[in-house]
Amino acid sequence: MPTILVIDDNPAVATALETLFSLHDIDTRIAASPEAGLAEMAQSPVDLVLQDMNFEDDTTSGEEGVALFREIRAHHPDLPVILLTAWTHLEAAVELVKAGAADYLAKPWDDRKLMVTVNNLLELSQTRQQLARRNAGDRRRRAALDEYELRGFVHADPLTESTLALACQVARSDLPVLITGPNGSGKEKLAEIVHANSSVRSGPFIALNCGALPADLIEAELFGAEAGAYTGANRAREGKFEAADGGTLFLDEIGTLPLAGQVKLLRVLETGQFQRLGSNRERAVKVRVISATNADLPALIAAGQFREDLFYRLNAVEVRLPALMQRPDDILPLAKHFLPADKSLDGDAERALLAHRWPGNVRELRNTVQRAALLSRGARIGVGDLGLPAAAIPQSISAGDAAEPDRATIEAALARAGGVLAQAASDLGMSRQALYRRIERLGIARS
Repeated sequence: MPTILVIDDNPAVATALETLFSLHDIDTRIAASPEAGLAEMAQSPVDLVLQDMNFEDDTTSGEEGVALFREIRAHHPDLPVILLTAWTHLEAAVELVKAGAADYLAKPWDDRKLMVTVNNLLELSQTRQQLARRNAGDRRRRAALDEYELRGFVHADPLTESTLALACQVARSDLPVLITGPNGSGKEKLAEIVHANSSVRSGPFIALNCGALPADLIEAELFGAEAGAYTGANRAREGKFEAADGGTLFLDEIGTLPLAGQVKLLRVLETGQFQRLGSNRERAVKVRVISATNADLPALIAAGQFREDLFYRLNAVEVRLPALMQRPDDILPLAKHFLPADKSLDGDAERALLAHRWPGNVRELRNTVQRAALLSRGARIGVGDLGLPAAAIPQSISAGDAAEPDRATIEAALARAGGVLAQAASDLGMSRQALYRRIERLGIARS
C-alpha cells in the first residue's frame, strides 16, 4: 500500500484527505507542522507528500511552505510533492513547480482531479524506483563481474546477489562449503563459482551425485578400487578424490551417502588420506570439498542416518540458495537467457511465468521455456505455448488476449478479491494505479 504524508496544520483538511485516500487503498500519515513532517520522513519513507503553503506562524505569505519544500527537496530530491495553495500563493506555487514540485492544487480542491494527480504520481514514482533499483542492481552486477568469476550465472534478484556475494567471499578460504537449497535451484552452478574464485581454481572441478549411484559403488567412486576389489573390477581405477587432487570435489546430494561412506569421507576431511577399496596403502590428496543437499541434515542426524561429526566438518560455511519463487526478479532474465535469439516472450507469457510457483525451480523454468521455443510457430511465445497448468495462469490471461482487461473481467476480479483493489490488480497483472484509472474510466462501482 503506498503512503502519502499530509503536512497541514488544519485538522479538517487533514481528516478530509485521510478519508479520501483511505477509500483508494492509500495509507495516510498526518503532520501538523513543517518540523513534524520532516521528522516523519526521517523516521520512515513515504511515496508522496501533500503540503500546505501556510502554517500557524505565517498565515499569509506562503514563505513557510516555500522553506518546507526546499528542505524536502534537499533531503529527498526524487520525492514527488504536491502543493496545496490558496489563490494568493499561486505565483509562489508556480515557482516551486519550476523548482521541482510535482503539481499544485488550489483550495478547495476537486477530489477527482486530486486522485488523478496522486495516482499518476504514485505510478510514476513506482516506475522510477523500479528503474533506480534495476540500475543499482546492474551496477552491482558489473562490479561483481569485475571482481569475481561468475561462470555466466544469470541473476537480477537482490536475494541472489547476497547469496553470490557470500559464495564468492568464502571461496577464497580453504574451508569446506555446504550449499543447501531445493532441487533444481542451481547448487552445482554455485559450486562451480566457489571453485572458480578459490585458490585451487587452476585445478580440476570434479562433481559426483551421491544419490545417482548404488550404495555398494559409492566408496569405489569416491576413493577408487584395486583390481578384483569387487565383482566386475577387472583393473585398478582411481576415485573422485584422486581425480580432484589439487582442485575441488563437489559432492551433490550428500545426505544420501551411506554411513560406511560417511566414516571414510570424515577421515579424508580430517587427514587428507584415504585407501582405495581393496588396498591397504594410504594415499594423500589436497582437495577442496564442496557439498550440497536439499535434505534436512539435522533431521537425518536425529534419525541416525547422518553423522553429526561429518555434518560439522562439511558445514564450516553454509551457503543457502533460495527457491526460484523466493527470488522472483530472476525469473524473466533466466527465461530470456534460455530462449534462442530468434524467439521472445509476449506480455501475457511473462506475467504467467511470474505467477507460476516453479516447484522444479530453475530446471523447470529452463525446460518450460525451451519446450515453448521449440513448439511455438512464430517468433513470439504466448502463454498457450508455455504449457503451464491452468491454475498457475492469472484468470485475466489467455492466449492471444490483449493486456487491457474489459469491464466484465475487471468486475469479476474485484468480486473475487472482495473489493480489495491491490489483490484484484495482482490478479489482473497490472499495477493498482492502472487498475484504478480503468475503474474510473469505465465507471465501475466498488463495493
